[in-house]
Amino acid sequence: MMLVNALGLALIGFIIWWFWLYRPMTSVMAEPGKVIEVLVRDGVYEPSLIHAVAGKGISLKFLRQDEAACAEQVIFPELAIQKDLPLGRAVVIRLLPEQAGDYSFQCQMGMYRGVLRVKSIE
Repeated sequence: MMLVNALGLALIGFIIWWFWLYRPMTSVMAEPGKVIEVLVRDGVYEPSLIHAVAGKGISLKFLRQDEAACAEQVIFPELAIQKDLPLGRAVVIRLLPEQAGDYSFQCQMGMYRGVLRVKSIE
């Protein structure tokens, strides 16, 4: 009985870590004219941190490789953008972030997460 309880607690701890605490932050710098490919697989976006400059247009190409239902959409809540991501087909999202700041992007359930970090022109 103790073993079952210990395994159950370990599984709960792993689930909390994976879905709420673990955030691999592969990053890339977006440049005008360059398309950033974002892979949707294994429960994460790769890269999950995208740097951009305010007032400069960027293109993000999302390629969903994960069959999970949670990966079916990408949402940029602060930018009012929501796109379906068909399995195995690329979806290009063109953005023109005007204001500096961090803009999150996520799946509809909030389990896949990323950040578009926009800096002002100096």
